[in-house]
Amino acid sequence: MAQYLEFEKPIAELEGKIEELRHLSGSSSLNIADEVARLQQKVERQIRQTYAKLTPWQKVQVARHPERPHAVDYISALVEDWTPLAGDRLFGEDLAILGGIGRIDGRSCVVLGQERGHDTETRVRHNFGMARPEGYRKAQRLMNLADRFRLPVVALIDTSGAYPGIDAEARGQAEAIARAIETCLAIRVPFVAVVIGEGGSGGAVAIGAANRVLMLEYAVYSVISPEGCASILWRTRENAPDAAEALKLTAQDLFKLGVIDEIIEEPLGAAHRERSATISKVGRAIASQLRDLSQLDGDILRTRRREKFLEMGRKGLS
Repeated sequence: MAQYLEFEKPIAELEGKIEELRHLSGSSSLNIADEVARLQQKVERQIRQTYAKLTPWQKVQVARHPERPHAVDYISALVEDWTPLAGDRLFGEDLAILGGIGRIDGRSCVVLGQERGHDTETRVRHNFGMARPEGYRKAQRLMNLADRFRLPVVALIDTSGAYPGIDAEARGQAEAIARAIETCLAIRVPFVAVVIGEGGSGGAVAIGAANRVLMLEYAVYSVISPEGCASILWRTRENAPDAAEALKLTAQDLFKLGVIDEIIEEPLGAAHRERSATISKVGRAIASQLRDLSQLDGDILRTRRREKFLEMGRKGLS
């Protein structure tokens, strides 16, 4: 059964009527095809009107939608000959970050993906996409592997942030994230990152300091979650919608600010309604960026990547 967000209630009611009519058509001789077609057109108009005026907070909800395609879905559909690689060679494996080697559009590359899980079992297994230090150290290891064998790196970003537990802090969470960002800026191979859902805090930047940063239309990318920001500024999570507005975390805001390089349009009603179409669009965007970046020398790639992020810092100070 489809899951609807709070602001999608009018859409849910219309689609519920369509399902009722289809059920009747299967159990009687009534011809209700015309009525179903009329309601379907009304649904499409309602979806278009609703999604044309989403607030930043509503876009956060869309980015977190449980039926939205996750990293495992993109890897399964886009990466041929996928060979997963595990462990950081220091402590252990962290399933919050998936990593391995495969081919995208016929091009061999290293793929990193933050996986949140789709149900209770997989969410627990992947720790809701919140990596511990070993996850970021695994990402470092695989990026260095890519650099050594001259393989492009593709990162799929979808996390609310790094895991904040005591065990993670004890094993050097902040240092692991900093080293991962350092590795992102040091490698001499094409690097493309895509924010496919929620890009939260340093946990996202740790594998996102890329030559090209792409973002799905209804994804979000921010230094802190709206709830976390509201808890700090207003001492209550109830002001999360106000925080979302102030954080400028939408793809449209970030493109204007120069934080991301491209917005990938989502199908009508967002990625959770047309999963395959969304994944195909992301695949085409990644392939296009890799073709462009592959024409550049390794030193140029690294220099431009560093300058890109240093320039963001300069703008912030000016």
